[in-house]
Amino acid sequence: MQIRRNVTIVNKLGLHARAATKLVQLANQHQSQITLTQGDNTAPADSVLALMMLESSQGKTVEVLCDGDDAEEAMEAIVSLIQNKFDEQE
Repeated sequence: MQIRRNVTIVNKLGLHARAATKLVQLANQHQSQITLTQGDNTAPADSVLALMMLESSQGKTVEVLCDGDDAEEAMEAIVSLIQNKFDEQE
């Protein structure tokens, strides 16, 4: 199963090292292949460096693609993490 969803980065610092690390840790808990796309750039959700290369700052929209048996569960988890500002105190 493949699911796509657009999500806006809402935390102040965007997809920086700590946020990317949290996203990678969460993605690794799922069997689905998860990728994030912003503009012409795509990054696998299991690579902190690739996610940081997206340069996703506050207000930018990323497309999340989950492909696999637990795609729905993975999508909910990733979207929730992003919408909850990567659990950061601002």
